Amino acid sequence: MAASDKIPSRLLRGIGAHATITEDGFTPGAWVLSIGGAEQSHVNLAHPEEIFYEYLRRIGNVLDLAAPAGQPLRTLHLGAGALTLTRYLQATRPGSEQVAVELERELLDFVLAHLPLPEGTVLETVIGDARDALSRWEPGSFDAIVLDVFAGADAPEHLTTPEFYAEAAALLSPAGVLLVNVGDDPGLAFCRRQVRALQEGMSGIPGAGLAALAEKSMFSGRYPGNIVLAATAFPWPEDWTAHLLAAGPHPADVLTGERLDVFASGS
Repeated sequence: MAASDKIPSRLLRGIGAHATITEDGFTPGAWVLSIGGAEQSHVNLAHPEEIFYEYLRRIGNVLDLAAPAGQPLRTLHLGAGALTLTRYLQATRPGSEQVAVELERELLDFVLAHLPLPEGTVLETVIGDARDALSRWEPGSFDAIVLDVFAGADAPEHLTTPEFYAEAAALLSPAGVLLVNVGDDPGLAFCRRQVRALQEGMSGIPGAGLAALAEKSMFSGRYPGNIVLAATAFPWPEDWTAHLLAAGPHPADVLTGERLDVFASGS
């Protein structure tokens, strides 16, 4: 994409807001997708292996652990945005077979027209509701599923239930991981509910693991922000915790086991 005096813009009729793409201004080759004036995604076309947003970096760190380095991952993205993680996986795990489900056709068309994907990217795009789309695939179809749709009070209710999480978890391979971005306000009532919903939704998989990742102060409940929930179709590996704490962004914290239960209960 070349710089221009005219800022690319597209009306997203489904939500009645305009999407725009502007230069980062600080990082050459990087661009920012905004919707309704609010920054939504950041893409570094020159270095797609670099992730700017903190919560996406944490998701990327988990994806790094989901298989041996460089091994392709079959990945389902529920919510496309600017396809930041799609680009990341192609850069770090070339040949990964990926699917992106996006409700707003205009958004996906706009992003693909102005922010081209890395050469060789294998991506199937599906226009529709994230939950409705799950019926398209057989159990065990994906090594990783990433849910990044809306946050807090704006989250579609049908994407926040134990039943939804169970349907998504059924699509995971035995070594699969389900990653959920949860944005919330102080108090983190929505995030705590999502931990409990995800615990219940994963209960049908014997030995399934669960962790919550965020900047350390987020778990105090005093600040708004994002917490990443990572559910595994196998017991949560303790060495993953050590790796994620070391990988950051810092200061990082990873809640599992009793600490996660205490957080979910609001105690």
